[in-house]
Amino acid sequence: MATASYHPALLLLLLGLLSAAAARPATFQQDFRITWSDSHIRELQGGNGIQLVLDQSSGCGFASKSQYLFGRVSMKIKLIPGDSAGTVTAFYMNSDTDTIRDELDFEFLGNRSGQPYTVQTNVYARGKGDREQRVNLWFDPSTDFHTYEISWNHFRVLFSVDGVPIREYKNNEAHGVPFPKSQPMGVYSTLWEADDWATRGGIEKIDWKKAPFYAYYKDFDIEGCAVPGPGAACASNPANWWEGPAYRQLTAEQSRRYRWVRTNHLIYDYCTDRSRYPVPPPECALGV
Repeated sequence: MATASYHPALLLLLLGLLSAAAARPATFQQDFRITWSDSHIRELQGGNGIQLVLDQSSGCGFASKSQYLFGRVSMKIKLIPGDSAGTVTAFYMNSDTDTIRDELDFEFLGNRSGQPYTVQTNVYARGKGDREQRVNLWFDPSTDFHTYEISWNHFRVLFSVDGVPIREYKNNEAHGVPFPKSQPMGVYSTLWEADDWATRGGIEKIDWKKAPFYAYYKDFDIEGCAVPGPGAACASNPANWWEGPAYRQLTAEQSRRYRWVRTNHLIYDYCTDRSRYPVPPPECALGV
């Protein structure tokens, strides 16, 4: 019988794809664990979806069972409807290392009824954070599910909402700016009370008469290198799809949508906050 032979570059690509495919979750229970208050997390649709609950007794949280180094993570989330002031629903990646942690954050800041929902993004690299940006969402994220995605490689981190890029954070290590490229990160989510800062800087407090508060998740999707695991070596494999040219810079259509978001919906950018940074951080002049 003849044996199939592969060009070395093709073999690397196939191995990378197999590693990524192995990390794709099927159900919540299979690939995630509850980290905080299991009585406040309820599985729905046979584990394909979950409900997070916040009341005066507790919030809650969950995390992936594995950590990942590069790839793409997305979830569909339906946020708290009505008066959600003082609440924070977070979806983020974290290296779980104290002073040198890497972290990529989506934080959905609750609002008073009728006001836009704000999503805050932040990037920590080698323990350095304070890189917040805030965007007012252009739709009501509490009436239906929307897809929130973090993609991450050696070249950039990209935050997207329903496929629309809302933040691109580029690798500027050549200019002395740390970039999260060496530590695997777990996937986390929490629902918690933060009325000291979450809504209008803490002016709007949580109204516990409206509790309990609910957020819903479904369609968990992780495509990347699980660490530790059979895909541990694939993080350095340049043949992985997430390292390809299409994932190094925005397409023309993505660039158009990105400019639209930044022009019409960006409400805070640490790069322009002169009270915090009289001299802007170096990456700001390089295009973060």
